[in-house]
Amino acid sequence: MNFFKKNKQHTEINDQQLLSSYRDSGDLVILGNLYEKKMPLVFGVCLKYLKDEELAKDAVMGIFESLITKVKLHNIENFQSWLYVLSRNYCLMQLRQEKKVEVVNLDDFMEFVPFVHHEDSNREAAYKALEGCIERLAEAQKQSIDLFYLKEKCYKEIVAITGFNLNEVKSYIQNGKRNLKICLEKESA
Repeated sequence: MNFFKKNKQHTEINDQQLLSSYRDSGDLVILGNLYEKKMPLVFGVCLKYLKDEELAKDAVMGIFESLITKVKLHNIENFQSWLYVLSRNYCLMQLRQEKKVEVVNLDDFMEFVPFVHHEDSNREAAYKALEGCIERLAEAQKQSIDLFYLKEKCYKEIVAITGFNLNEVKSYIQNGKRNLKICLEKESA
């Protein structure tokens, strides 16, 4: 039991030394060495909350990027405990952001187009209006909307296809949907 306590104290001292050294120098290699020791913990937390291995891997990288500035802003007594909380909060924020953009099928866009009857001619006119509004979107929004709603691709697939980062994809979809709503309301007025 004494060995475990000595080892734990030794690790905390090394963590504190690495933190101090990083704060003084700003050398990312030092921060990387410190983070590398804790990556299994961070990955485990991310996997627990995100329940997807690829999302967890992305989160591990995102957390490292946030460490670059956050380590300098906080007085960290126990790096491992602080990192656990940071990782948990990061994942919870990812989950909250995911819930803001829900998956909607094409027919749900039609809520913006008034239908008196669901006759084929009205539905066809509504789809033509939607196609016209999609064509007027900015290229990145058009591409993201097409892949997400029409081709039913997930965020990760859109990132891989387009080369946009995850936040850009989410933004293009959200803004594209808003612009479609505005356009369709004008078309029906």
